[in-house]
Amino acid sequence: MLLAVAEQVDGPGRDVGGEGDERGGIGHPGDGTVRPMPVDTSPPAGPPRPPAVDLRSDTVTRPTAAMRRAMAEAEVGDDGFGDDPTVWALERRYAALTDKEAAVFVPSGTMANQIALRALARPGTSVVAGRRQHVVTHEGGAFGVNQVAQLHVVDDDDGTLDPAEVAFLVDAAVHRWPAPSVVCVEDTHLASGGRPWPLERLAAVAAAGVPVHLDGARLFNAAVATGTTVAERAAGAVTVTSCLSKALGAPVGSVLAGPADVIARARVERKRMGGGMRQVGILAAAGLVALDTMVDRLADDHRRARELAVAVAARWPDAGCDPAEVRTNVVLFRHDDPGALLRSLADRGVGAVTLGPGTVRLMTHLGIDDDALDRAVTAIGAAP
Repeated sequence: MLLAVAEQVDGPGRDVGGEGDERGGIGHPGDGTVRPMPVDTSPPAGPPRPPAVDLRSDTVTRPTAAMRRAMAEAEVGDDGFGDDPTVWALERRYAALTDKEAAVFVPSGTMANQIALRALARPGTSVVAGRRQHVVTHEGGAFGVNQVAQLHVVDDDDGTLDPAEVAFLVDAAVHRWPAPSVVCVEDTHLASGGRPWPLERLAAVAAAGVPVHLDGARLFNAAVATGTTVAERAAGAVTVTSCLSKALGAPVGSVLAGPADVIARARVERKRMGGGMRQVGILAAAGLVALDTMVDRLADDHRRARELAVAVAARWPDAGCDPAEVRTNVVLFRHDDPGALLRSLADRGVGAVTLGPGTVRLMTHLGIDDDALDRAVTAIGAAP
């Protein structure tokens, strides 16, 4: 996603921000080799100024005043020794919300996914995931670095996995295929436009008998959009994670929940990946405020995303954006020249990114009010 924008807007290797923010990238020269892309190593003049209307991601939010107060006043300990009371409270709160035995606070959603799979997936088995899921496409190739199992990707064009395909892979183990030890699902599914999984579909995948890891980075969006609870959505999963720093507006962190023994193994994997933290109750305090105050307001983000989708569909009727299908805070559409579009929006103070080749993404969040929405709609109407 970022590489496409960087090449089209700022030049090779220049990062422009967004989900999965990384410096540099991978180039494919066309001769069968893979080499690092050139990176501008000159000292930056200063941090880039974010757009006035920032639709690049829901990760761009600023902590609320209540979060800042909670962070300043947080009671802390040493989480490495397990005695930070604010972290303790956050982990137990998330475990209760998802109806799991235990939970662990981690710095990022990528780490949450990676340690969950490390804790669940056995060597010589496979992890089944949708080909466009975050764990496959937007974690910097972390699966290939961190995991001992083989990745098996399946179609997820509608945002879900086919339960029959999962069952087929279970049966195929008798025929010398790698036996699946984990199925990874993503709810909401970003690459299909932030679609929530139907509950019956989640249950059918779990019924295949393979442990399910639920990448619920935006699980609270799914719950609000469907009128369900996060516990209902996580019922068929062994492990579930949610990001506090996306739609919920906290500055840092995700939480992974599951059975006590699995979470104990995940804590060891967190340590191995450098995720051990100390007086991190300062960050956990903002997460608690997010869980208390940021969930119900997600409906406003969803409404504004649909209004953006209406503007997109009016400007580009053949771009594949149907406002009726926009159920959460993600708007995706096709464009023949994303670079020109992003430059046009940027000239009008609106930030956006690409999700993949020829696909533009807009996301609503805590920082987008109705005035910002109006400005974005005007910019879309004037864009090429």
